[in-house]
Amino acid sequence: MSIPNETIASLEAVLFACGGPVEAERLRELLALSAEELEEAASALQAELEDVNRGISLIKVESAYQLCTKPFVAETVKKALELRKAPPLSKAALEVLAIVAYHQPVTRSFIEMVRGIDSSSIVNSLCDKGLIAERGFLDAPGRPVLFGTTEAFLRCFGLESIRDLPEASPVPEQLSLPEEDLPVEAPAEEVAEA
Repeated sequence: MSIPNETIASLEAVLFACGGPVEAERLRELLALSAEELEEAASALQAELEDVNRGISLIKVESAYQLCTKPFVAETVKKALELRKAPPLSKAALEVLAIVAYHQPVTRSFIEMVRGIDSSSIVNSLCDKGLIAERGFLDAPGRPVLFGTTEAFLRCFGLESIRDLPEASPVPEQLSLPEEDLPVEAPAEEVAEA
């Protein structure tokens, strides 16, 4: 059986665009291929990429395929990625991140109550960056989304677990809110998963 060049090109494009491992089942679905056809297309692409002048190769990790760089170009790629480093987080983003980290899981309204300002765009930005994520819904009217930190947050801040966060300094009395004004959040065990 001969796989059309368009199929091989489509496989390469999908793997390139995804940037990470893509399950074989998902690839078969996307490319309308049988398991044998996908294996043949992957073998053909792998053979094309094995040329010594190509900087990427195709690897299979368990039941997923992924494009990765070859070792001889590692230093160049590393330099390129250092140039593309994301800009540092703004003070407002760090503030929201701290609120989420120390009080998680929290709702957007809790974050906004603590900050005293709309924080929707910052919460969305931190979600896009993968530093916080939805952790379920609060069992309250409207079922507001609960947010918590991610593994990416831990990696970025050099933490093994959220328990490694430094102890939070106490809030000065003139800034603390009266007990009755604090929102009631459901304990983590009672949070319904999304």
